[in-house]
This record gives sequence, structure tokens and C-alpha cells, in this order.
Amino acid sequence: MSIAAEATTAPAPLSLASWRMKDFDFGEGERTKAFDIDLGDWIGADAPGDIYLALAAASRIPDPFGDRAEADCAWVIDREWWWRTEFDAPNVRTDQRLILTFEGLDTFAEVWLNGERIAASDNMFVPLRLDLTGRVRAGVNGLAVSFAPVAKRVEGKPALTWPFAGDAISKTGRNLTRKAQFGWGWDWGPTLPTVGIWKPVALKVETKASLADVVFTTLEISPERDRAKLRIAVTADAFVAATLAAKVELTAPGGNLSAEQTLTLAGGVASVDVDLISPSLWLTPELGAADLYDLAVTLEADGAAVDARRLRVGVRTIAVDQSPDPDEPGATFFRFLLNGVSIFARGACWIPASSFVAAVDEPHYRKLLQLAAEANMNMVRIWGGGVYEHDAFYDICDELGLLVWQDFMFACAPYPEDDPAFVESVAAEVRVQIERLRHHPSLALWCGNNECQVIGAAVGARELAGDLYYEEIMPKLAAENDPTTPYWQGSPYGGPHPNSMIAGDVHNWTVWHGVPPVPVDTMVGQFSIAPENVAYTRYAEDMTRFVSEYGIQASPVMETLKRALPEDQRVYGSEGLQARIKDHPKNKVDAMLVTVTGLPTDLQEYVDFTQITQAEGLKFGIEHFRRRTPHCSGSLIWQLNDCWPGISWSLVDYYGFGKASYYYVKRAYAPVMASFKAGTDGAIELWMVNDHMAPISTRAEVAFASFAGETHWTKTVAVDLGPTESRCVWRGEAAGGAGDMITVRSADDAFPANRWFFAPIKDLERGTVTAPDVRFESGEDGALIVIIAASRPLWFVHLLVVDEAVRFSDNYFDLMAGETQRVVVTHPSRTLSEAHVTVRWR
Repeated sequence: MSIAAEATTAPAPLSLASWRMKDFDFGEGERTKAFDIDLGDWIGADAPGDIYLALAAASRIPDPFGDRAEADCAWVIDREWWWRTEFDAPNVRTDQRLILTFEGLDTFAEVWLNGERIAASDNMFVPLRLDLTGRVRAGVNGLAVSFAPVAKRVEGKPALTWPFAGDAISKTGRNLTRKAQFGWGWDWGPTLPTVGIWKPVALKVETKASLADVVFTTLEISPERDRAKLRIAVTADAFVAATLAAKVELTAPGGNLSAEQTLTLAGGVASVDVDLISPSLWLTPELGAADLYDLAVTLEADGAAVDARRLRVGVRTIAVDQSPDPDEPGATFFRFLLNGVSIFARGACWIPASSFVAAVDEPHYRKLLQLAAEANMNMVRIWGGGVYEHDAFYDICDELGLLVWQDFMFACAPYPEDDPAFVESVAAEVRVQIERLRHHPSLALWCGNNECQVIGAAVGARELAGDLYYEEIMPKLAAENDPTTPYWQGSPYGGPHPNSMIAGDVHNWTVWHGVPPVPVDTMVGQFSIAPENVAYTRYAEDMTRFVSEYGIQASPVMETLKRALPEDQRVYGSEGLQARIKDHPKNKVDAMLVTVTGLPTDLQEYVDFTQITQAEGLKFGIEHFRRRTPHCSGSLIWQLNDCWPGISWSLVDYYGFGKASYYYVKRAYAPVMASFKAGTDGAIELWMVNDHMAPISTRAEVAFASFAGETHWTKTVAVDLGPTESRCVWRGEAAGGAGDMITVRSADDAFPANRWFFAPIKDLERGTVTAPDVRFESGEDGALIVIIAASRPLWFVHLLVVDEAVRFSDNYFDLMAGETQRVVVTHPSRTLSEAHVTVRWR
């Protein structure tokens, strides 16, 4: 029998998932004994659960994501909320204890047992573990949690703010709490600060001892990758005298046992080093398979199994190379080394997948992360204004081979250093999150914060309030608890300025926000969103080492706007549409549209024009950054996803519909990518990038053609690229005009097709646009095959559906004269027909 399946002497944990809740004036709950009053008028709530969703289900508030309903929900955060449940006390022997664990309480909480206050919590990111042994009564016990209004708990605390954007910080006091910062509103999300039990609650009987920690570490991998040295460490918490042992099993991806050993614990700790022969390495998709091992640990006390833990782990090493760049004097690299191999990080930044962070479940995570993987991404950056995600997020990243850049939850603000309780709470948060996540092979970097250093520099702060955390506490705890994962002080950070292009990582907001090129002495009065300042062609000026944020705002698809807005608000410029835009000014996108597509005149044009501009701009940026390999080693787009159905920089909207940019990015992030670049002498250059570990040989078919359907010339280019190489493979003359284009296609499907226009989209001379021939065929397993044939060149061909579960093999693409594209359209649970799909083009 596998040790992971052996029974322990203690019963399985009891999940406390069913609760009821009620709101009070501040202080009224305790005065009226809310922990002991009749539950008749209380609202049902799940734990984990979200208070807004429960209130909406009870008709206390409208749908928070509905038309302009945000204001109707503003009262929620100013009330005192009580949650109540009951449980039957289990039998507890003298060699046992009863442990109650709250994985997450949001945020200023007190726990009451049978009318007695027994604990308090002030950090939503730190679990609360309580020993109830001898404190419960026989039979039914009453358990309650009260949540104080955040404003009352920060009332009277000294304001800590900055000259730039200071009002937004001081108004909420968000930086004085250890709570998800984005809930107070951001330039892409609503003001819906959460409150309540946002992670599971469990009651567990433990016998003699429990597993406190299991640590799996890849110490080294041989240069030939044929051997790996691992360390497995076990820590137990014994509460009665007992002889402790730990059985350890490590099972390979194929099911074979790789290591098995029984460890004797001395002082509650033990470890073993394992030499693994022919290890199956954890890799990102372009390098290979994300192989995972099963690690099972069973704790024995006096020969009986009392606790067990099972982890999925990966054999891999991760490092950040910051050595000098010999080809760009004065600059250093910033590149991730996975198992010693330099990779180009192709990815996006992740924000919470819902404003209601408790409600994000495994299917929701899987849908979004699978979309990231299908878009050829190998990294996601968890942004520092959200939450440390639920376990399922990291498990799925492990499975998909997606590296995780993990920010600590600090964003765009100074943070207090002179409050000992706050400092202690931050240290506890950092420690517990490192301990929780360090076994994940996907974990690539611990990062101190989002934009605190760069904004501090921009406002002229001589000393950054928060450096105590980024420069002392975090690196110390990371080195002690996860020494094999790199730590980085912030994002952006590095070099003579926090946003320096010669070292570290950069946030490029010259495009979109009009922030001047670095370094800047002050942001006050320095923004300029004139069209020439925010043009996406300015990405070509960026000589960064690693760009960890950049993006362009765009509308979601029309179906999402239909769900979010009533019919009378589905009008370009309506109040309802404006409420979906959280950036200011609301018409900032116009500065980009005017030079790309021109300004829209109705809602459909607004959807199309903003999506076109975002897609073309991100394509341009990615191609530039990837051509700079190895001098630039990463592109993380802002942002992958949305927390509500709004208008933002996302590639995929709240419901899961991919914008045009998602498909453009998918092609631009292909491991082998071809792109064009204008040479300094008027020539056109064809560049090829290979992100694979193996060399490639292929043929590129280059054509100079017109929108009238004429082909001026064609050329076949033989391409041989080494591993992780980028270089120019062809240069040629192509004196094209607004009616011409130059294209490249793979002769053997080694890379996606690409093209270069000689004029902005709005100025292209396309002549008469001829509708394509569209046919439909039935595919396997209910799939629909859409066959689109063009007699003349077509641009921005796309397929639309009203069901976000539908997937396309390709979308938002170009067709050349005489070209046919077959698009496979699938749904996980239904057979699709012609009636489900609309085909459009511009």
C-alpha cells in the first residue's frame, strides 16, 4: 500500500463551509451579542465566499458588475459584518488536540467561540491557527467572526502618502492595511473592497504530532542533465512525548518509485539528500515537458501514521543572470536561466481574476491559464496589488509549464515602517507565503513590490517608506526559507534609476500614458498624451533588458458589453460605457486611435478600432523586444486578464473572450517567430527568432504584393538558426506605398505568417474590399470547421460567438489573394453549427 494512502489515527478535517452573516453599526454586534442572537434574519454565505455575491443573491444589492451598480455597493465596506456557524465538538483524547484553521480572514477580524473572543487577525494574507483543545463544549458549539470596517481601524493613524496620486492613497488608507490593494479601485477595476472569510475554514483533530512543513529543493543538475541532487526536509510539531519518523516516497512522472526512505526525526526535524539518475526535468513548453514528481510524506508517532502530506514537485533550477552584456557596454543582462538554459520570458501580468477574490475557483483559473499557455506564453507575473493566489493557480502553472514571477503584495504606495505591529505582520505574511509556495517548480522569482521604487524616485522621495521590507525583511526571509529562488527588490528595479534600460526590468508606459523616457526627476506635469508621444512605434526606442509591463487599452468584444450594459447604454460615449473606463481622461485612447485607425463614430467602431490599435501595437512591441534577444530577455504584457467586465489593457476579458490582441500575441509569441523591420537605409529586414533549445532549419517565403491582389515578386530564404538565437536573415528593397505590403510565410509551418504595411491602417489603399467565400463543415467531436477563402487580400478577418467557452484554432488574421484558411471551432460540451459563428472583416 502506498504511504500516501495509509490511514492516520485522527479523523479527516471537518470543513466549516456553511455560514450566515449580518451587518451592524460599528460596535453594535458585540453590544447586542451578535455571536448569540437568533439567525432568522441572517443571510446565508459560503466559506470561502464573497460578501457582495451573497448580498446580491439575497437582493440586498444589485449585481455589483451590472450597469453603474458600483455606487450602490459603496456602503458595504463601512458596515461591521458578522459571520456565524455551528459545529459539533468531536471527541478528543488526551494524546490529541483540536485545531481550528482559518486560511484567510479579510481583514480586521475577531474570532468568537461560544460567546468568548478567542483571537484576532489584521492581515488577510496570514492564516490563523487556533488550538481549541479544552475550549469547546460537548455537543453544539457556536463559532462567529466579526469584521470591523477598515476605515475605523485606520482612523487616527498618521497618513502616509506621496505628492503624486497622494489623494487616492490617503483617501482610502489602503497602504495602512494588509489587504488586497486593488479593491479600492485601480485604473482598470472598480472600487469593491472585499470583506469576509475568503479562504477555507477547517477543524482538525491531531494525534501526538502534525507535519509542520515539507520542503523539496533541487540543489543542482549536472551539466549533462543526467543527474540531479535533491533535498527533502521534514519538520513536525509534537505536542506529546513520542518517537517520530517520516516515510518519504518520490514517484516519477511515469509512476516508477524514484526514492523511498524512512527518516527518524530529532528535535522534530529530519532531511535526506537524494541523487536522482536520469531525472525528468520540469521545463517550459518551448523547451520540453513540464514533468512533475509526486512527493508523499507520512508522519508516524510511535509507529502509527498520524499525518500525511502530498506535493507535486518538479526537478529544476532557476536563476537570474545579471552578468555584463559584452555587446552593449555598460549594460547587464536580466535573463532567467531554467536548468542552466537562458530563456526569453514570453508572458503577461496577472491581476485577480475577479474583484471577488474568494470566488475564483479551479475551473476559472484553468480557463485563463490554459489560454495563456495556448498563446505560447511561458511566464505570468502576479502583480503586487492583488492577492497571493489560491493553491489551484500555482498547481495549474506547474502542470502547464508556466513560470510565475511572484510579487509580494505591495503596490504604488509608501508603506509604514514605524509601526511595530505592522512590520511584524508583514514579516509573518512574507514568511508564510514563501513557505506555502516554495515547492512549486513554476515559482521563478520573489519580487518585493510593484512600482514603489520608481514612483518614489519620480516624486523625489529621498528615502522610500517601504525599503525596510524590500531591502531587509524580504531578502532575509527569502534567503532563509527559499534560497534557491531568486529575489528581486521591485518591479521595475535595477541600474542607476529604478526604470533604467541598462539593468534590471522596465515598465514601459511611454506608450499609452505618455510618461517621458527614463530617468525622470518628477512625474508631476510630465505626462503628455499627444499622439506623437504615445504612438506604439515608440516601442522601437526601448533598449530595455526585460520589459515587465507595457500595454494598450482596448474594449472587450461586443458580447461582453451587451452583458454589462443595458440596451440604452450600448452607445458610444454613454454614461454606462464611460463607467467601464477607470483610467483618466476617459478618452485617452483617442490619442492613439487618431494615428492608427482614426476616431470611431459608433460603438462597433469603438470596439474594432481600440482592439485593432491594441493588437497592432503589442505585435510591434513584441517583435521589437524579441529581435533584441539576448540583450532583451523578457516581455510581460500588461495585462492578461480582467477582474470585471470593464475596458482595460487585458488580452482576455472578464468572461474569457479573447480580444484581437490575444490572437496577435499568440502568433508573435510563437517559439519560432518571423518579423519585418525597416532598415536605416530604406531596406526591409526579415528577422527570425528561435526560442527552442535545438537549432532549426526552415524556408521563409517572402512576397511583395498589393491590396489589389498583384504579386510584384517572391523570394525563398533558407533559414538556419541556432538555439535561442535571433538575427536578420534577409534584407531587400521594397519601395512600397499605401497599397502595398510585404509578407512572409513558412514553407513547412515552422512559424506563423506575418506581414508589414507601408502606411498606418487608416491610410491603407485597399480598393474594393471583396467578401470572402465562407463554408462550414462538421469536424470530429462536435467541432465546426470554418473555411474562409479570399479572392483579394482581406485584413482583420475574425469569427465571433456569444459563448466564451468556444475556442478557435486561429482568429483575427489576414488573408492574401487566393488564400484559404481553415479555422477549427470547438466547444467542450456541445456540437457547434453554422448558426453559432459570425464571420467579419474590416
